[in-house]
Amino acid sequence: MYLIKTPFWLRAIYPNCIWRKPANEKVIYISFDDGPHPCATPFVLEQLNKYNAKATFFCIGNNVLSYPNIYESILHHGHAVGNHTYDHLNGWKVGTDDYINNIKSAGNLIASNLFRPPYGRIKRCQIKSIKSDASLPQQIIMWDVLSADFDKTLSGEDCARNVIKHTQPGSIIVFHDSVKASGNMIPVLPKVLEHYSKLGYTFKALEFKDIV
Repeated sequence: MYLIKTPFWLRAIYPNCIWRKPANEKVIYISFDDGPHPCATPFVLEQLNKYNAKATFFCIGNNVLSYPNIYESILHHGHAVGNHTYDHLNGWKVGTDDYINNIKSAGNLIASNLFRPPYGRIKRCQIKSIKSDASLPQQIIMWDVLSADFDKTLSGEDCARNVIKHTQPGSIIVFHDSVKASGNMIPVLPKVLEHYSKLGYTFKALEFKDIV
């Protein structure tokens, strides 16, 4: 089960996470989880470049290790990167020590103060541990619009509607640059970029900085 639009009560449960950005202008923040990937990520970079769009890529450490050139290409194109654990850990299913160590392992490859928990699942005690350790990424980024491109029961049109119906100025939107999501992401991303470009929106990356 998943929610396309993040409700207020969920944001209230996790107030130390960032769900959307304040915006007085037409700005949205597109993000991509689970890369880098040798096919999906170059496609994403190409599409973003067509619309002069910047985005944020939450990378899995093991994938960065496998595809370092693609990871470097993300940075070369001026996009932001974030930590998405080393091997896509579900915080609800592991202890805090194991979770923190996995983030640190990814951090050896991904120098960023941004972190997104895989599946959006993280315990409050894990958040507390992250916030108490300055060597870990301190900005925990969630989202307020989920494209659900990973859901093979949905069509590309369904995913496009998910985004277009719920996106507002300041929205943080989630796509995935992965094999599983490519069937929907590849046709939907260009439609979303075109739609919001025609409406006069700017696509920005989340601000990030290196942490050592």
